[in-house]
Amino acid sequence: MPFLQRTAFSPLIALILALFTLLSGCSRLDPPGSQQPLIIGLPADQLFQQIAPTSEGMSGFSRDLTKLFAQSLDVEVRYVIAADYPTLIAMVRERKVHFAATVPARYGDPTLRYTSPLRETQQLIVQRGDTLSANTPEKLAGREIAVIPGAPQERAIRALNISPPPIIVPRPRVDELEMLEGVARGRLDFAATDELHFAVASNYHPDLEISQELPGKLAYVWAFEAENAALLDQASRFIATALQDGTVRRIDDRYFGHIRRLDTRDIQAFLENMRSRLGAFRHAFQEAQEITDIDWRLLAALAYQESKWDSNATSSTGVRGMMMLTEDTADRLNVSNRLDAGQSIRAGAKYLAFLMDDLPNGIKHPDRLWFALAAYNLGMGHLKGARSFAAGLKRDPDQWVDMKEVLPLMARPEYYSRLKSGRARGGEAVILVENIRNYYDVLSRFEPIYTPPSLSAGKSLKTGKPKQRTLPARRA
Repeated sequence: MPFLQRTAFSPLIALILALFTLLSGCSRLDPPGSQQPLIIGLPADQLFQQIAPTSEGMSGFSRDLTKLFAQSLDVEVRYVIAADYPTLIAMVRERKVHFAATVPARYGDPTLRYTSPLRETQQLIVQRGDTLSANTPEKLAGREIAVIPGAPQERAIRALNISPPPIIVPRPRVDELEMLEGVARGRLDFAATDELHFAVASNYHPDLEISQELPGKLAYVWAFEAENAALLDQASRFIATALQDGTVRRIDDRYFGHIRRLDTRDIQAFLENMRSRLGAFRHAFQEAQEITDIDWRLLAALAYQESKWDSNATSSTGVRGMMMLTEDTADRLNVSNRLDAGQSIRAGAKYLAFLMDDLPNGIKHPDRLWFALAAYNLGMGHLKGARSFAAGLKRDPDQWVDMKEVLPLMARPEYYSRLKSGRARGGEAVILVENIRNYYDVLSRFEPIYTPPSLSAGKSLKTGKPKQRTLPARRA
């Protein structure tokens, strides 16, 4: 699931003040019920909510989990996005929203109560890699450090007790990833953030590096007004169950499970190739999207993983071309020349679409796409073989977060000896999928969504309801 494009939040930020003004005139909300939707406040943070690549609208960790909570209460849910943490917390205190989702806890405030943490992460000071290192607290003395208004890192910086103290510079009207981009571009010397935001931002800006860790972990929680005890109790029970049954784990992996896969050199090489090579093939990828309804940026990410966008690529196993097609697959898809980039891209996209169609209905979006990518590498027979023994390992064969633990076992004889498909390098398939997810995130941030001139009448593959396709029969 890709993160927001770099400009996608701007319209939301522009509407925030108007929305808050409207809400500020409202009385305290009634408890959620048949006549009162659950109103949830969200920070304007790209990390926890993203714009979906189709008409599905907004998605993300916060929305996925809170929608499940609303379903458990059997109520409708609506969202309000706040410009910054102080604004959001004021809305919580005044009961303009029922609670704030996925916000950093600031323990010690008697006006607020929190659920158990959904995730914990290390607080950091981040700088650009080619600047003078500030790897000890003393080297931050008197230096400017950018922070998001209301973020708990401000308290952690003050707790360093440096003399002279660092100068804390709030950065209003930007989200945390935009602030970190300012560091990467050299507009800011230092910024206070956390490990999760840094991990995502460094995939877009490999020049970023950790200057030093701040004391204390940062906990992301749901925040309630202190007297809103009944709803807090319901939310706490829901989260306890979601943590125990793996719901939080699955949603967390959907958005963040892949982000630490690539190293700095990988990202630098990808960004350079994106600037120098992608333009020559952009139209071919967009044409393939028109044929298959698969986001062209996902197809480009797959092609980069396969061939580094080299239409003449050839492997020792005989796969060739931009999408590294086998001779058999190329023959069945009527490809006359695997080294022709346009033919290769169209055929690779069709093959991926076929693999998505061939998966059981129980595998839902976006896992359906990750499974299809694994099958693109392994073959569907190997993927089905791995799924067949997943349940015996207490892993869900329909969930990618579980199957990426199962697939590497296919290289071990005690597992592959039981399968008709035999041995497979399942670990390589996992790496391929996670790399593609990272490349897709980067392309989604820097490259715009493509809307075909005439939209197909069929359903989008991204919704998990693909058109029915069949792979052509082998030629005699």
